[in-house]
Amino acid sequence: MSRYDRVASRGTRMMNRLYAWRARKQPAATGFVSQPEPRTIGSFARGRQLVAGNLLFAGFLVESETTGLWDVNAPDAAFDAERQGFGWLDDLAAVGDIRARVKAQKWVWGWIETHGSGGGRGSALAWSPDLTGRRVIRWINHALFLLSGKDRAETEVFYQSLSQQTWFLSQRWQGASPGLPRFEALTGLIYAGLALQGREELADPAIRALALECEAQIDAGGGVPTRNPEELLEVFTLLTWAAAALHEAGRTVPAAQTAAIERIAPALRTLRHADGGLARFHGGGRGLEGWLDHALAASHVAGDHRDGLAMGYARLAARRTSVVLDAAVPPAGAASSNGHASSLAFELTSGRRPLIVNCGSGETFGLEWRRAGRATPSHSTLCLAGHSSARLATPDRTTGQELLVDGPKAVQVALDELADGHRFQGGHDGYLRDFGLTHARTLELSDDGRGLSGEDLLVAIEDPAKRVFSKVLDRSGTQGVEFELRLHLHPEVDSALDLGGSAVSMALKSGEIWVFRHDGSCELKLEPSVYLEKTRLKPRAAKQIVLSGRAIEYATRVRWTLSKAQETAIAVRDLNRDDPEIFE
Repeated sequence: MSRYDRVASRGTRMMNRLYAWRARKQPAATGFVSQPEPRTIGSFARGRQLVAGNLLFAGFLVESETTGLWDVNAPDAAFDAERQGFGWLDDLAAVGDIRARVKAQKWVWGWIETHGSGGGRGSALAWSPDLTGRRVIRWINHALFLLSGKDRAETEVFYQSLSQQTWFLSQRWQGASPGLPRFEALTGLIYAGLALQGREELADPAIRALALECEAQIDAGGGVPTRNPEELLEVFTLLTWAAAALHEAGRTVPAAQTAAIERIAPALRTLRHADGGLARFHGGGRGLEGWLDHALAASHVAGDHRDGLAMGYARLAARRTSVVLDAAVPPAGAASSNGHASSLAFELTSGRRPLIVNCGSGETFGLEWRRAGRATPSHSTLCLAGHSSARLATPDRTTGQELLVDGPKAVQVALDELADGHRFQGGHDGYLRDFGLTHARTLELSDDGRGLSGEDLLVAIEDPAKRVFSKVLDRSGTQGVEFELRLHLHPEVDSALDLGGSAVSMALKSGEIWVFRHDGSCELKLEPSVYLEKTRLKPRAAKQIVLSGRAIEYATRVRWTLSKAQETAIAVRDLNRDDPEIFE
């Protein structure tokens, strides 16, 4: 269930409705203090599809060239939330031609007519602080695009609505969900307070509140409670936008906000793959192409990635090869509502091409896909007897959330620089209670980035763990405990069993050839997999390498390697661009 299916309690909805009604009496702003600069980045490909009448929100596709956006009956609340948040305005602005502008204007003024007074279908969702801040940011960012060619009366309608939404935010930002929605609400309020004539008095309380949120929500290592890399990038982007707006207005950026930006930047560099995309963990995607690099440049925070762990992730990198691992316990409590059982899973990217991935978030493809994407088998790690290293709790009766429970209590980690490379060692106790086994993983990346060697160990260490494991063996007879080591491949990787079934060869679109080999102690298979992307209409077919075996001793070891084939050149020119096919 999406969080937008449970936006707020009845009391919160009533308060939102009350202040939405009171907002109608607020005076209109008379214009902008200064010319706003667009900062949000959209997708040209998605913008073209919107212009053509293909509305793809939250995994649902509605095709109509003539139907207005607000005339469409939303298939679910997540669809409605996505259109109410106005992220699509970034995409239309990325196209930027007359057709895109006309459509954007039609939909913006259509929202004012349908929802601007706090009435109409879906207005409870429209007038929630979670989404109002996001919408206000987009309206201000693209004001010049939207107001082009509009007469005075229509312009006044725009300013009136923007002013009303800003006042609503000033009264209701505390009702936004903690985390990203509250950062969006406060940033939207700061943006509007600084930009709109006649709303300057609303900025100061929001500036102070944002500084307090930075202290409360951004930890000492620059992470957020959800451990979602894409959410961290979104928060970082909002903080840098707010800082830029304050600078342009001649205002001082609060020390807490500056400190948070300086903590987050090195953490994001740790989470950055060689191709500039984010590692995909705990519900996060890779982010739009160029978004991460643009955000880091806009922050003006110099430096490299964080030494050691960043938000619980470890990074190994050499030349143009990057490896990012989940090296911490899963998020806990309310922050785990979109968390994954991914401890010790990793992703590997070579140059501009992802090779080893996690399946990703299935949130936009329905409840079953969402659950499957959160399970351990959907990640590039070891899975024991088909069990996840953490399980989903029974859905909460009030919120519908499925929190992660019974996950690892501790993850031990060591990072070392070797004479010829970089080494990660880690272990988690997620299988200790039920099987008496600890999963330990060692990864070593060579200095030239051409080889990754791995070792996965299942071990019963202490006497209590050995007793648990012995009981499991007694129940299974001589069969032992089945395990699978899974390495999910990106859908653009062309893979095949090789060397009589003892290896897997993988060809990237860059021309690179990688080969997977193992020590022969397990059965090697190449099986179907999926790649889940929020911007796609349906899951993409992919493949996964599966090493399966049985643990029958107190220590079971599997060794494997991923390496570039000898004929693969040291430097590969990879200049081909891939146009995103979001409707495949």
